[in-house]
Amino acid sequence: MPEILRSLRRPAAGGAPAFDLGYVRSGPRGATPVLVIPGGPGLASVLPYRGLRRWAASGGLDVVMVEHRGVGRSRRDLDGRPLPPEAMRITAVLDDLAAVLDAEGIDRAVVVGSSYGSYLSMAFGVRHPERVRSMLLDSALQSTRDVGLERVRLRELFWDADDDMSRGVRRLIAGGVTPRVVLDIVRAAYELGGPDLVRPLLRHRPGLTWRALGAYATRDGGLPRIPGIYEFDLVGTIAFRELGYAGTPDGHPLDPASTYLPLAPGFPAFDREPYDLVEAVGSFDFPLVVLSGDRDLRTPPAVAERVAASAPDATLVRIRNGHSALDTHPLALLNVARRLVRGQQALLHGDEAALDRLPRKGVSASFPRLLLHVAHLDAVLRRRVRAR
Repeated sequence: MPEILRSLRRPAAGGAPAFDLGYVRSGPRGATPVLVIPGGPGLASVLPYRGLRRWAASGGLDVVMVEHRGVGRSRRDLDGRPLPPEAMRITAVLDDLAAVLDAEGIDRAVVVGSSYGSYLSMAFGVRHPERVRSMLLDSALQSTRDVGLERVRLRELFWDADDDMSRGVRRLIAGGVTPRVVLDIVRAAYELGGPDLVRPLLRHRPGLTWRALGAYATRDGGLPRIPGIYEFDLVGTIAFRELGYAGTPDGHPLDPASTYLPLAPGFPAFDREPYDLVEAVGSFDFPLVVLSGDRDLRTPPAVAERVAASAPDATLVRIRNGHSALDTHPLALLNVARRLVRGQQALLHGDEAALDRLPRKGVSASFPRLLLHVAHLDAVLRRRVRAR
């Protein structure tokens, strides 16, 4: 069945105006549709994931994706004005998802969330548990308190170790490079390409690869708005007010709490999280799969392990990957989702190697290969300059 783009009128509520919520459904209609929620907040659903939906449809999956309020096709009210901060609440986003399921006649779905989308998925399981058949959490984001787990993992890799990576990071910071910038770039390099991409970055003065990763990962100039693809300017209210993106730095190097600090003045201060998801997953009575990348530094494996240990019916699947398989290894994620649709999640035990062997598709998946190529060219150019 061809992909169907639709809109759903959402009523005025809580001081927020009425608006039209965009969503898409694709693939053959099945008994158990899959609701896929991407990360962010800020990522759109309709345009960036057309390839993902084609691959899902070819594998027989019935996929629904909802454009997050404040982004893309769900950005403006009925008078054409951008949605106000009053519209940006996680509970409202969750009710948007439930409203789309209602409009499509879907009683229960397999709910798949990546990164911020995994936070929404778990929160959806709290607010609308009757709508969940099963759940897949990719790069599980569960609590603002987990910044402590991020600090531990980052400093183990890049500060405390007696190896080339830690020595290189310490040398850059001692040489005057801003610690937050070093963190953003080195973390992105490790997640995308592992030590093979990090080490060339640290052997020389910052070059082409460093600048490419800086454009991708740093927040000094704000986050770019790419209409219909990535739009943080409105939904950043959720990130800061409910998810604590401003953080509280501990005063030591390589602190992930500093990542979004340059943007904090433009958004409300942290109030509170809508739910205690660490506590809530213990009451989930549906099958849960947690997909975790071994190089994930933004939602490190320790979070996935805790979620899997807390939920009554959980399966932990570890793959060789960085952050967000939805974006960097989508075929692995779709294969896990297919197992859930068929009720075969028990077969995922010991299946990690097969998932790792699947080809990596999509723009984000090819970016690490491009960066490694740039790093090689950078090294060649440096050698030629030194030889003159």
